[in-house]
Amino acid sequence: MTGSSDPTVIRSIAVDAEDVVTALEAGRRSGRDPVLRVTPPFSGRMRARIHRGGATDYDDEPAPIHVDPDDLVADAAPSYPTPAETEDALRDDASVEYTRERHRERHAAAVADWREAVADHVVDTVTLETPTGPHEVGVTVLG
Repeated sequence: MTGSSDPTVIRSIAVDAEDVVTALEAGRRSGRDPVLRVTPPFSGRMRARIHRGGATDYDDEPAPIHVDPDDLVADAAPSYPTPAETEDALRDDASVEYTRERHRERHAAAVADWREAVADHVVDTVTLETPTGPHEVGVTVLG
C-alpha cells in the first residue's frame, strides 16, 4: 500500500524514548526547539524522529508534521535539574564538602537520573496539528 498525503490517516506514531529525552534536554539546555518529525507520505503507523531544526515552512506538500517533545511526556514527569539546584543541594549536604568537581559529578548524575525518569513518562496518545485541525493518535515507545 502506498502512503497518503492526508495526515489524518495516521493512527499511531512510534518514538524512540532516547529521541524524546534528547529533544527535551536540548530544548532545556540550549533554548533551541527540537521536534520529533513525522515525514510524508503518511500511513496508519508512522515513525517520529528527532529533528533539530525548528523550520516549519516547507515547499513540498504535504509538509512533515512536527511534534513538540513536551507533548510526548506526562505532566507528572520530573523537571530538568539545573546546575543551580544541584549546587544548592550539594551545599546543603553537611556530609560532603563542596567542590566544583563534586558539583559537576552530582549534576551529571542528576541529569542521568532525570533522563531515565522522563523516559518512563511518555504518554499513550498525542494530538498532532494537521492542516485540517487537531488529530489524536496513539504513541508507541521504542527502546
